[in-house]
Amino acid sequence: MQKANIDGNVWTFGKDIDTDLIIAARYLNTSVPAELAKHVMEDADPEFINKMQKGDVIVAGENFGCGSSREHAPIALKAAGVAAIIAPTFARIFYRNAFNMGLPIFELPQSAEIQEGDAISIDMNAGTITNKSTSKSYKFTPIPQFMQELIDAGGLMNFAQNEIKGKE
Repeated sequence: MQKANIDGNVWTFGKDIDTDLIIAARYLNTSVPAELAKHVMEDADPEFINKMQKGDVIVAGENFGCGSSREHAPIALKAAGVAAIIAPTFARIFYRNAFNMGLPIFELPQSAEIQEGDAISIDMNAGTITNKSTSKSYKFTPIPQFMQELIDAGGLMNFAQNEIKGKE
């Protein structure tokens, strides 16, 4: 069963946040998640990693995760403690990479209504995002069941390992 709620404070970014803004190419000489996390969103906001708290949520504009297909981007976000990302749309390869890495993302056309510093709660079972700062609730595009299973397992690799163990 999936985790029912994600509660966190919001950090906002604009539209077309590409994978190089999420984790710059100059840091791709490592695949160690903790090292990548130190530099997440650095070129978009140099102080982001120092300001955010584990469990916080990024709310962005359209086309989040565009650019290269690097898996490092969702790995860095997850390792930094970002609990989820909300945007009207995601780049297709980022969408899949996020789920493969176990990072929950939610498509919400009204994401621009959520402001930086707002406290939100995401109820994955009910399919709602509640802005606790404004008391406004939103329905998000449902996550396909298989993708929910990837999130529950912590990503594709963990999911596959669990499947293999279940068949032994």
